[in-house]
Amino acid sequence: MTIRVPRRQLGRQGLTVSAIGLGCMGMSDFYGPADEQANLAVLNHAIDIGVNFLDTADMYGVGANERLLSKVLKTRRDEIVIATKFGNVRGADGTYLRIDGSPQYVRSACDASLQRLGVDHIDLYYLHRVDRSVPIEETVGAMAELVRAGKVRHLGLSEASPDTLRRAAAVHPIAALQTEYSLWTRDVEAELLPLCKELGIGFVPYAPLGRGFLTGAIRSLDGLAANDWRRNNPRFQGENLAHNLALVDAVNALAQQRGCTPAQLALAWLLSRGDQIVPIPGTRSSARLDENAAAAAIALTAEELRHIDATLQEQPVSGQRYAPAGMAALNG
Repeated sequence: MTIRVPRRQLGRQGLTVSAIGLGCMGMSDFYGPADEQANLAVLNHAIDIGVNFLDTADMYGVGANERLLSKVLKTRRDEIVIATKFGNVRGADGTYLRIDGSPQYVRSACDASLQRLGVDHIDLYYLHRVDRSVPIEETVGAMAELVRAGKVRHLGLSEASPDTLRRAAAVHPIAALQTEYSLWTRDVEAELLPLCKELGIGFVPYAPLGRGFLTGAIRSLDGLAANDWRRNNPRFQGENLAHNLALVDAVNALAQQRGCTPAQLALAWLLSRGDQIVPIPGTRSSARLDENAAAAAIALTAEELRHIDATLQEQPVSGQRYAPAGMAALNG
């Protein structure tokens, strides 16, 4: 079966991407060991089937993820919309150091990403986390200079509060806000999604499959690598895990009724929330990539959406989405 992934627009400045992108973080970091050749095969397969929106960050693998993508960009640059991020600073050994949104760091981080990616411009450049010690106007002002210099085409923010987003958009058009959003993380629906619609800003949900949990493939921590980041995530631990398995079972039952996989249901639900929404599920499998991409063809009915909402109310998520230190860095 040929998969044809439709296109969606992020922002009002002409940035058009595949309706479902590919989050590349897990190819280099946080989810245990990975095989480079297998990852390159998945990346090329994504482009072959029309998934052209590739998402990375300078902190993923301390630059390793950008270097991985450079091997695909070298021959297929014109087919790819590349998004990367800056602001989370790690040491060479991977130690997390700080959030830095200072103008000088904006410039140096961009130049470093351009070099690692092997490109002359970045299509979408995000501030990964907001630096509370630097006015957002100064950070976005420096990012805007990169646009004027031709190093960056469009600007984005990640995990920014409504006030921060509004102030940023007053300095320079913002094409996209990237924030966690899924069947088990719906905080953004109260203020951020309406604000994005008001300001004409695209919305890019990361972890749209609950870091793999919503697929039903994870029933315990036993199958996760020893260094898998999810082992320390509150939603994967103790009583939270047991409670959240009931949510996964409910999602699986809904998917069976629809005749699709739980992952496809979760992605189709996100796509139904607005035509400015472009989820970026991650995977290291071409088969899972095909499965995710096929979700773009699933149109949920109003009755199905009501049924999903009712089910989620009956099975609310248990646990914070990050440990305390991670939560403290959100919504700057």
